[in-house]
Order: sequence, then structure tokens, then C-alpha cells
Amino acid sequence: MCGIAGFIDFTKTASTESLQAMVASLHHRGPDDSGAETFENEHCLIGFGQARLSIIDLSHGGHQPMHYKHLSCVFNGEVYNYQEIKDELIALGHEFNSNSDTEVILHAYDEWGLDAVHRFIGMFVFTIYNREKNTLSISRDRAGVKPLYYFRSEDHFLFGSELKALMAHPNFKKEIAPEVLAEYLQYGYIAAPNSIFKETFKLEPGHHLTIDLSSKKIEIEKYWDPSTFYSQPKLKLSYDEAKNQLHELMKSACQYRMVADVPVGVFLSGGYDSTAVTSILQGQSQEKIKTFTIGFEEGNNEAPFAKETAEYLGTDHTEYFCSTKEAQEIIKDLPFFYDEPFGDSSAIPTILVSKLAKQKVTVALSADAGDELFFGYNSYFQQASNLNKLKKVPKAFKPAMALMAPLAKSWIKNEATAHKASSFLASLNTSENVEAAKLFYYAKRKPEEYIAKLLTNKPESKDLKAKASQVKKLSQAEDSFMLADYQDYLQNDILTKVDRATMSVSLEGREPFLDHRLLEFSARLPLSFKYQDGSKIGKDILRDIVHEYVPREMMERPKTGFSIPVLEWLRKDLFFLQEKYLSEEALQWSGLLNVPFVLSEIRRFNERKMHYSPVIWYILMFQMWYDQWINKAEVNA
Repeated sequence: MCGIAGFIDFTKTASTESLQAMVASLHHRGPDDSGAETFENEHCLIGFGQARLSIIDLSHGGHQPMHYKHLSCVFNGEVYNYQEIKDELIALGHEFNSNSDTEVILHAYDEWGLDAVHRFIGMFVFTIYNREKNTLSISRDRAGVKPLYYFRSEDHFLFGSELKALMAHPNFKKEIAPEVLAEYLQYGYIAAPNSIFKETFKLEPGHHLTIDLSSKKIEIEKYWDPSTFYSQPKLKLSYDEAKNQLHELMKSACQYRMVADVPVGVFLSGGYDSTAVTSILQGQSQEKIKTFTIGFEEGNNEAPFAKETAEYLGTDHTEYFCSTKEAQEIIKDLPFFYDEPFGDSSAIPTILVSKLAKQKVTVALSADAGDELFFGYNSYFQQASNLNKLKKVPKAFKPAMALMAPLAKSWIKNEATAHKASSFLASLNTSENVEAAKLFYYAKRKPEEYIAKLLTNKPESKDLKAKASQVKKLSQAEDSFMLADYQDYLQNDILTKVDRATMSVSLEGREPFLDHRLLEFSARLPLSFKYQDGSKIGKDILRDIVHEYVPREMMERPKTGFSIPVLEWLRKDLFFLQEKYLSEEALQWSGLLNVPFVLSEIRRFNERKMHYSPVIWYILMFQMWYDQWINKAEVNA
């Protein structure tokens, strides 16, 4: 819907120009309207700003900041069931001046306080200044579809939808957090609540943040936790009953995400998840749903499958085959739109399909989270197999064998084999749930000692105690795989990728599978409804729903995904990026990289001898980010 930004200045010296600069940095998120206002009380000066992409109530009635009684609000996102909540509030005596969901949020907060969030179906970050309570509160949606960064110091609190909004404020401090850089090199993304900068954070999904403006005290409260639902007993339903209930929930989730006063379309890959969304929407519509697909000269090309599906369902389909050169040209823009280091190269095709969709629609539905909800990733099958192997080890031997994990690294010379063996041993635990969580955790991580070699300062080892305490409550060990990805990979990688890619062209992305009701229901389904032990195909219940719309023989093909050969490009067509950003001189810019070791890894990469080769892309993205936001910013200062 838009981008929001603002500040609390306890020195009362901030300028309106600073707020306007923050809002201007988010123009790509909301080119239709903008607003910037300041409010002063006895303790501080508050600034609220918004760059608006008009989706619901295109009139000036949706302008922000918006006010009601003693409340002021800026809001990014959509509350899809706002009309139902509005009707409830009207019955309670409320009167409205617009058809905007922002106004509904204000009235709902006035009526129920922060508990109003439990009524909302949607994606959102909203900030409310309450003059009566002298507080400022920020709430983020349950799954983390919409982003929120904040910076805090003794005298200032800054917030914004993207990091660039904070960097536009003169009191923001750009000091890189080395321990966060270490985690980035592990995964290729930076997980909430951290950001690349010290004293700068992301508000985690399903959380409220409240600041007492008189004491400066910040309180953060979790209001929704997906692990709660995985910890509950499994539903006593037959498979057919569960499938019918899930189908109805999916219909509701999809239909809600068609609520808009502008054209809406769907990203269609031809896989089960996007086909499910498209099938349900087309089945409920008298008009042809607009669908969009990008094809490529290289890499995984799903366009033919998508076209076949679109023709069968009868959608208004648009496809575009992108040249390698067009895809490569996107790379130079990545540091601007992903304004902290981000290493998922599928951002490139996501930006390209967003550009295609923007030519015809203002809102596009994406089908992310199907794998996380219904046991769809290949990694789940592999770790389920490994978990079965761990079960065969007698419990009495497990503690002693777990202590042997470090020895495996010194005994086994092959890098990949040593990592697998040490991870397997380190995962041994008397709790099956903890074993499952550890298996999944170590499988996704590179050895700590390897990451340490890449950096000048040795990072601290991660503490798994909190993770272990959470998973012990789960009703089924393998649920920890889906829960881990839902809480981490989904929101920090996939949703970051889709949000910045769609917003880069002023396109709103919506995610039907991230309707919280689907998580709350699917988490309580028996795993056997999603996956048969020993199988390498998951999502059984979702697949059976799709087969009600599209023949099984059309759908059953190998899973491909959105990928392009960026590492091969980096060795050939894009070698100039190595020369510019991965030279010995360039690698010294930040002072954080162990230049001799990184250079040796780059040589191994180019010789095709490097085991953890995606790290080179991660380092390149960090270097390009550093040049954009640190080097060039210092020159322009």
C-alpha cells in the first residue's frame, strides 16, 4: 500500500525537512500521495510521514497521517476485513468520514486498544500516537509481510518501512554490527530483530512496540506466536473433512486479497501453490483473472507450465521471455531497493515479473508460504530421513556421541562430509523434538569456523537453548522444520524479497497463504495429511485441492523454483563485478572482511573448487551495498 516513516525527537530540534526527506526516500513505495506532519508535546517532537500507493478509497479521504479524537496514525498495508470491522464499530456508535481501512484502524484502536489487532485479517504495520496516554505504539502483522525498521538512541527514535528512510535522517548512525554480518554470510539475509547497523532493529512479526514518551521506556510485546498452534493437539478430523475445511479457508483468504479499488492480478509459475491461488480465484470469478509469468533464456524456465495452466483455467495470461542481459541489468539496482545486504538472487526474476505485472495491475497476489505450511521443501524430506536415522541410536549413547561432533571435523578431511558428520552428531539429543530442530538448524548453516575465517573479528557462537525450549512443546517433531522456516526463512528472505521487488515498481504484493487462519489450521493437521513417511513429495492435502481444478497429470512434474545462474554469470559475463567489488582494494573498504582468506576463496570459486560457492554472491552483494550506502554517502556528505 505505501511506505511510512517518522521520528520521536526528545531534543525538539528536528526539522520538517528531515521528515520530508525520510518520506521522499520511500517515493517508489507510494507515488500517489504523500503526507508529513509534526506534533509537539511537553516531552518531545513527533514526526509522522507516509508515501501512499492508493489501493482502497482512492480519494483524499485515505490521506495520511490520519487523525481521530486524540489519536494520529500512519499505516502501511491492508486490513482486508475492514468493512466487517467497520460495520461492528458503526453498531457501537462510531461514525466514519471515508471508506479507508486506515480510518477503521483508528476507530478500532479507540474502541479496543492494541487488542484490536486480533480482529484484523491482513498485512500491516501501523503506528499510533495516543495523546491521552502519551504513548507511541507500532504493530506489525503476524507473518511479517510488511516491514518496519527502527533506530534508537538516547534522544531519538526513528522508524520506517525501509532502512533508507532512517538513513535519510541526520541523526541516524551508520555503524555496522560485525556479528550481524557473520549471520548474513551464513544465510544471505539478515534476520529480525537485527539489522546491518548497530542500534537499528526490525520489529518482529506478531509484535507490538510501545514507547512511553515521558519516560522514553520501550516495551515490546508478542501478540501472536505460530509455535502456539504447532504445540496444540492435532485436530480429530478425517482427511476429507480437513481437506474441505482447508479449501474453504483458502477460498476466504484468496477472496479477501481481491479487495481493492484498483486492478488485481496473480503471479503464476505453474507450480501447485500459484495454481491453487489462481484456480480458486478463477473459480469464484465471472471475469478472467489476470496472470503473469516471466520466462528466461537460462536457468529454470517455468513459463511453458504456467501457460498451459493459464490456458486450462481460462485466465487472461501475460508472459514475457527475458533475455540474460535484461536479467543481469537488474543487479546494479539491488543495493538500492534491498537497502541492507541481501543475497537471494531470485530477487532478480521477482523484480522482473513485478515490472511485467505493473503494466496492467496495481496489486499482484503471490503464492509464497505453501511449502512452509504443507511440508513442501526437499530439505524437509531429507531431514525427516536423517531424523529416522537418529532415532535408531540408543538414547543412552546419545549424550556421549554428541560430544564427538567437534572431533569429526578434524578426523574427516573432506569439507562437505565433515560438516554433515559433525552436524549429525551435534544433533543427537534425548528429546526427539530437539533432535529434529538441531538437524534442521545445522543443515542450513555453514561451520562456525568457516564463517570466522571470512571476517576480521571472530563471531560469537549461536546459543540454541531458546530454540530448544520452544520446540520441546511441539506435538510432532517434524513440525519444527516448517515452524523454523515460517519464523525465519519465510519472513526474512522470501517476504523481504517480494516486498522490495514489488514496491520497487509501486506494485502491492499480497500473500493469501499468509492469512493467519491458514497457519492456525494447518499447524494442527496431522503430518500424515501433508506428507507420507519416506516420500519425497509433500503438500498432499494442498495437491488434492488443486486436483479438483486441474488434472493431476498436468501438475505432477519436478519442482523447479525461481532461479537463474548468477554464479556462472559471475565467472563469465559479470566478471567485471568481481574486478570492481571483489578486488583486494575493494575488500578492504569496510575493514570487516579477512581479505587474504576471501581472496583465496574467490580463486577457488573461479576454479570451481569452492564448496560454499553462494558465499561469493553474498560477499558481492555486501560489497555493492557498502559502496552504495557507505562509500558514496560519505562522498556526497
